[in-house]
Amino acid sequence: MPGSAPVSYLGPWPKDVGIIALELYFPSQYVDQTELEEFDGVPAGKYTVGLGQARMGFCSDREDINSLCLTVVQRLMEKNALSYNSIGRLEVGTETIIDKSKSVKTALMQLFENSGNTDVEGIDTTNACYGGTAALFNAVNWVESSSWDGRYALVVAGDIAVYATGSARPTGGAGAVAMLIGPNAPLAFERGLRGTHMQHAYDFYKPDMVSEYPVVDGKLSIQCYLSALDRCYSVYRNKIHAQWQREGSDKSFSLEDFGFLVFHSPYCKLVQKSLARLMLNDFLNHPNPNTENGPFTGLEAFRDVQPEDTYFDRDVEKAFMKASTDMFERKTKASLLISNQNGNMYTPSVYGCLASLIAQHTPSQMAGQRIGVFSYGSGFAATLYSLRVTQDHTPGSSLDKLVLSLSDLKTRLDSRKKVSPALFSENMKLREDTHHLANYVPQGSVEDLFPGTWYLTRVDDKHRREYARRPVDDDLPAESELVRSRGRVLSLRLSLARVLLLGMTRPAGVATLYSGGDHLNCLLL
Repeated sequence: MPGSAPVSYLGPWPKDVGIIALELYFPSQYVDQTELEEFDGVPAGKYTVGLGQARMGFCSDREDINSLCLTVVQRLMEKNALSYNSIGRLEVGTETIIDKSKSVKTALMQLFENSGNTDVEGIDTTNACYGGTAALFNAVNWVESSSWDGRYALVVAGDIAVYATGSARPTGGAGAVAMLIGPNAPLAFERGLRGTHMQHAYDFYKPDMVSEYPVVDGKLSIQCYLSALDRCYSVYRNKIHAQWQREGSDKSFSLEDFGFLVFHSPYCKLVQKSLARLMLNDFLNHPNPNTENGPFTGLEAFRDVQPEDTYFDRDVEKAFMKASTDMFERKTKASLLISNQNGNMYTPSVYGCLASLIAQHTPSQMAGQRIGVFSYGSGFAATLYSLRVTQDHTPGSSLDKLVLSLSDLKTRLDSRKKVSPALFSENMKLREDTHHLANYVPQGSVEDLFPGTWYLTRVDDKHRREYARRPVDDDLPAESELVRSRGRVLSLRLSLARVLLLGMTRPAGVATLYSGGDHLNCLLL
């Protein structure tokens, strides 16, 4: 497996640190945006054309941020046959807060219990949709630092994006991404090539501590996003140009130097506008653009515009969206599969776009490409960075395995259950009324969840949450549960054969079974 390196053989700087494996989780149910337009009484096309959204995934009260992250982590570990002892750092990025003190990371440590591995650094990071990227940078920096002990880092980004009834509700969604980080990765970070911009603004924030809903200034949020994109691209372009100069090259950087571009996607139409925005930047930065032939044809009227005056200029937007159509089709459109079909996942959004891109290309099409990644979080924080895809696309290579692991993405999306807008609205009302309650037993159906999904079983009188996992295969006996033990924990080494002899019945006093390797740990009441 790429990334494994005994400490005694580590060099002064690990090579090609980046993303080795990637797993994505989204809810098993969705609402159709065309039907939602009719239900909401808005003009046809407002959500589907104006926002570019087709479907929106959502969670019942059976799922919360802990369950989403438990699910995606265990799926990544199982799919890649990884031991929990091989993880030395676990970082979580989320803005879905269910506890103002206890982190999601500590809830994920339940998965590590049977391995005995408690030597796992990292904690949660929060800043709107940027938290996942900050967590990823922390993990990469750890692997490249003197603190690294030779093990993998694991990055989790997850959120449940919900809005009050109104114009913002169709831009919701939910999901989680897990990424395995280490050296010799098929998607390696390009060193020194990050353009970051951070600034204070109240474009989107959540000041109500008992509500899941944000306060949103829609127009300001778009302006902040686009201004951050301008600044990040300028900084990135300057850094790569300086790097090239040190290598003896005087060429200028442009969008054509990216093989692919993925963006944080609140909704798909904004991503298309963002690529057009970067083309505007290239046009204005070019010392002598050709407006007679090529991509800048007919754009001479915009030569003297000031970027800060064009955030809502429809003429500029229309002209550069048209000019960038071919580039959008080649470099970005494929990345919008999850965004279009599941909606905005907040912190995992840009990594859902990365997964979508990988899922729809062959290893040979990905090999050697530079992928530009733009991450944005309101408040606001943003970074444009790049990943370099390995050249090795042979069968069985790390790139081949990564592409293969995501090849079922469309099939998984198509296997979801469509729910009526009325039932979706009822679910949103139920979450609104109950997400903060103690002594609560969720009402949602477990059978509607994907196999292998962790779900909330109850919240006790002290707001402590308990979870179970739906069996991976419905033809097999129910899988073990992870719960908060209300008393003494006793580890009983039972072979799987003995459990089968017991007929999977629960011995007296046993609250639950937690599987791990060849044994089962039993928690006693």
